[in-house]
Amino acid sequence: MEEILLRSDVNEIAVLTLNSPKNLNALSEAMLKALKSTLEEIQQSKEIKAVIIKAAGRAFCPGHDLKEMQEKRNLKNDGGKAYFEELLSKCTHVMKLIRELPQPVIAEVHGVAAAAGCQLVATCDIAIASEEASFGVNGVDIGLFCSTPMVALSRNISRKKAFEMLTTGDFLDPFQAEKLGLVNKVANSKDLSDTSLEIAKKIASKLSLAVKIGKKAFYKQADMEIDHAYAYASDVIVENLLYKETNQGMNDFLNKKN
Repeated sequence: MEEILLRSDVNEIAVLTLNSPKNLNALSEAMLKALKSTLEEIQQSKEIKAVIIKAAGRAFCPGHDLKEMQEKRNLKNDGGKAYFEELLSKCTHVMKLIRELPQPVIAEVHGVAAAAGCQLVATCDIAIASEEASFGVNGVDIGLFCSTPMVALSRNISRKKAFEMLTTGDFLDPFQAEKLGLVNKVANSKDLSDTSLEIAKKIASKLSLAVKIGKKAFYKQADMEIDHAYAYASDVIVENLLYKETNQGMNDFLNKKN
């Protein structure tokens, strides 16, 4: 049986491919388990400096596996309550793991990214989309409000636009997604992988210690009141300034300038 999640490292970049095209790469229990295990391995790596998440087949990810969810619901005496709680907990863990990873994570999106698939895109630090990509949180179309995808989406785009998407089920095309800030860049489909890899290589060329401390600070300060954010960010930059590699980099820059 072919692996549900493929990993191929390009020098210091880990490229992860969601590999379950039969269900459009849905976030099934097996997919979430594979993502958790692989991301935890990458989290401990000192060699990997950036991560790309892409997908096989015609879609990026449609969200959770509804067929699997309904099958499990019908097997449970509680209507699936305990199972649903566990599934959502596993998904939340994966999303938080992406944010907590010291390495920046790039979503490389082609085709549909819907519901928890859109959540995955919104959770990644950077997103590159093909011209054929589309983004939605359309659970409302089947009577299910996308509450957990809402958390990541509403932290990427305006509240009013996020609420509109959540209540209408309407999708964004990649250019709308770029304009709203869900996507960093739109690329022609034939250039999609090269574009995401180029960004990953640029990130990997920087001092990983600085990127690591910066990623953590980026998200932490965003939740703070502005005075606390500045105080915290000042502490972070002082710590960064004391790195011997940063000292060397500053000296090299000044010597080159002179």
